[in-house]
Amino acid sequence: MKFDSAFAPGEKQFDFDVNQVSITPDRAKAVDFSKGYYTVKQAVVAVEGGKYAEAKSLAELKDAKVGVQVGTTALEAVKNVVQPSDDPNVYNEQIDAVNALKNKQVDVLVVDLPTAFYVTAAQVEKSKIVGQFSSTAGTPEEFGLVMEKGSALKPCVDKAVDALKSKGELAKIEQAWLGSAAGAPELR
Repeated sequence: MKFDSAFAPGEKQFDFDVNQVSITPDRAKAVDFSKGYYTVKQAVVAVEGGKYAEAKSLAELKDAKVGVQVGTTALEAVKNVVQPSDDPNVYNEQIDAVNALKNKQVDVLVVDLPTAFYVTAAQVEKSKIVGQFSSTAGTPEEFGLVMEKGSALKPCVDKAVDALKSKGELAKIEQAWLGSAAGAPELR
């Protein structure tokens, strides 16, 4: 299903959705979220050799033409944290933002870190993760499973997330699939 359909108000065609959806107060008005299962950061992706591929700080990205998907916390992070001099190029679909980077219509792409790993590994040849950054000043951003508002499954899903955390399973999954996050420098 389309990304923003998962957390839109109304009936759902699923019991719960695991789709890298960040828990936000606005989204929680329309859907129920499980407890957070992954603390996420945003990431900057550039084509190797590009003007911003070696940026070491957010300030160095001020004049970059930024690509980002509509409805994402990455868009909010671009506006509130990166604060580029020009408005970002906002795309309806993630693939359109990825193609804009591929076709050099934007200098950098901002996506969540797990997506950045996929973009660099499978979607954009000779691309790299420039770095990662926190999209919020306060509470860390987390992914949660999405359920229809008022779902009777929420307590069960929360219990399952708690069990996976307490048994160390989520940490093992994160290490196996996202262990290279240490290679993405922190941009401040």
